[in-house]
Amino acid sequence: MTAAPLPDRVPGHASVVTQFILCGVIWGSSFLFMKIGLEGLSAGQVAWARLVLGALTLGVFVLARREALPRSIRVWGHMLALGISFCVAPFLLFAWAQQHVTSGLGSIYNATTPIMTAVMAGLVFRVEKLRAVQLVGIMVGILGVMVIIAPWQGLDLTQSLPAQLAMLGATACYGFSLGYMRRFVARTGMSALVFSFLNIGLGAAVMVLLSPVLVLSPISLTPSIVGAVLALGCLGTGVAYIWNQNTLRAWGPTRASTVTYITPIVGVALGMVVLGEEVSWNEPVGALIVFAGILLAQDRLRVRKKREDRMPQHPVLSDTEVSR
Repeated sequence: MTAAPLPDRVPGHASVVTQFILCGVIWGSSFLFMKIGLEGLSAGQVAWARLVLGALTLGVFVLARREALPRSIRVWGHMLALGISFCVAPFLLFAWAQQHVTSGLGSIYNATTPIMTAVMAGLVFRVEKLRAVQLVGIMVGILGVMVIIAPWQGLDLTQSLPAQLAMLGATACYGFSLGYMRRFVARTGMSALVFSFLNIGLGAAVMVLLSPVLVLSPISLTPSIVGAVLALGCLGTGVAYIWNQNTLRAWGPTRASTVTYITPIVGVALGMVVLGEEVSWNEPVGALIVFAGILLAQDRLRVRKKREDRMPQHPVLSDTEVSR
């Protein structure tokens, strides 16, 4: 999520592999954590808690590393905009939607982020030129979403369909934000840790300002709810950001972004095992079609043998750098 890598050395291969797997597990589990949190909290309270806890966690790392914050008002303005579009809006949309759909379905829809990023980066911000194969990938991704929605089964206009559209709205926010980053803040010189802290921290500040609207309602806490919210905030919206940045630095954006394919598998499996959720045949089939669309949209079906693709890169941005 930044133009500059973290200032310390790249972790060893075994450490990177471990962090990559942990990212997939934590982000895949985030929809289960949301579902459990919603048993005693409102959607607004869940989104509020994960952002505030994530900001506090990243803030501890910033203080420990003695990282310097940017001084430019322009940079802070862009980061505030990203805090809203990349954190506040999608977190609220996902939390609200999770009240009406399964956690596994939420994790599947989250995988549409690369498709949304291709649309926003190519058509809205024009920071990338979409090739024919990428346009085909976008259309294939849309087909996959339609299979997941399954209009032939009849549409629930009161709950399920609006919730699914809300989740698509959340991934559209992610895609918009990634395009915005590339257009306006890709060369600010911030370290990945500072970038993540400002992104989550300013989003948390907005949530705090919205506290009278979002959090002043009754809550019911149990150990499982508290544990789920702590994991969602401290791990999924905090530590996992650092793990993801280490993976990006070591492997480059292409290999690191394969975490996109891990999270839905983890999310669906946990929903079935822990919550007893049922999966209709069209959901995994639609997910496979979406994955095919992602491969086409990111033009990954070509075999590339260029030397630079085999070397670790310092990425500018990655389509998977989203808070789950």
